[in-house]
Amino acid sequence: MNRLGNSFKVLEIAIAAVGLTVTLSTTAAFAADAVNPAGKPDLARGQAIATQVCAACHGADGNSTGGAYPKLAGQHADYLVKQLKDFRPQPGGKPALRSNPIMVGFASALSPQDMINVAAYFSSQTPKPGYARNAATVPLGQKIWRAGIADRGVPACAACHGPTGQGIPIQYPRLSGQWAEYVAAQIDAFEDGTRNNSEPMHQIAHRLSTDEIKAVSDYVAGLH
Repeated sequence: MNRLGNSFKVLEIAIAAVGLTVTLSTTAAFAADAVNPAGKPDLARGQAIATQVCAACHGADGNSTGGAYPKLAGQHADYLVKQLKDFRPQPGGKPALRSNPIMVGFASALSPQDMINVAAYFSSQTPKPGYARNAATVPLGQKIWRAGIADRGVPACAACHGPTGQGIPIQYPRLSGQWAEYVAAQIDAFEDGTRNNSEPMHQIAHRLSTDEIKAVSDYVAGLH
């Protein structure tokens, strides 16, 4: 709890440092997306945002130092933009598709163009490889990744995320080398509904046991 509290303090300071404030209503923010379509990414502007705002959790180059926060380096830019939009409350007073008290402020404060800028910057960075930590669970994790669990309707993870976890832009994230703790936390979030932006993952999460989630998440960390 103290760690989470410290994270909030760091994030509040980071927001103040760059003068970001949430001044638009939810409806107005989404209207801006439609009226002012974003243009070509500005990597220098994206780097400035990443360095001044995002680095506290994700690292200046998108390589976070621990599993509490995801690695963003090398992630598909279109996917990152979509996730930023999903952190914001939706039009018509509907809740955000991803409930996250830290990210809602950041996502709501970014313009559509700056979402594209910072996403493109992180996408252009080189991800640091990860590794599996539990050799005993690698066979189970590999089985789920490559073949799924047919009798429970769990498809192979590789079918969407690719054999080596490279994903598909906007549709499926790059998972190769991602922190096991973060992957497991997202599967849990899909199950309990705090992350509600993928119905297939919601269904899959319900069909996996705790041990299976840990095994496949650890396997993902070592994919390359």
